[in-house]
Amino acid sequence: MKLLHTMIRISDKDKSLRFYQEVLGLKLTKTMELSDATLYFLTDERGCCEIELTYNHKLPEGGYNHGNYFGHIAFSTESMNKFTEKLNQMGLDYTVAPFDITEEGPKIAFIKDPDGISIELIERKKEFY
Repeated sequence: MKLLHTMIRISDKDKSLRFYQEVLGLKLTKTMELSDATLYFLTDERGCCEIELTYNHKLPEGGYNHGNYFGHIAFSTESMNKFTEKLNQMGLDYTVAPFDITEEGPKIAFIKDPDGISIELIERKKEFY
């Protein structure tokens, strides 16, 4: 078994594509037009982790909701300080500011995508898990 991708429904394709490409550095690798939706496939620099952003042409009444079942998507960063500078330049901010889990463990922080999906950023000091 291999994990193929994670799918996220989006309400604004332009804002979401800009966020996932410019903020998180993912590359758009494929777009698939369906009769009722457009699927955008993005991958990380290694090409091994893929996110499918699904833009349904007709949003459900009331939009999407997150429920309380889903936690977050995690991305690694080599430098939380450099990522913080990037966020500041883009006029974005953390929902949870960077902090060290333990002295040996990673530094983590959280941001939200345009639809409010929680994104965890991890700067590893050494291999943690």
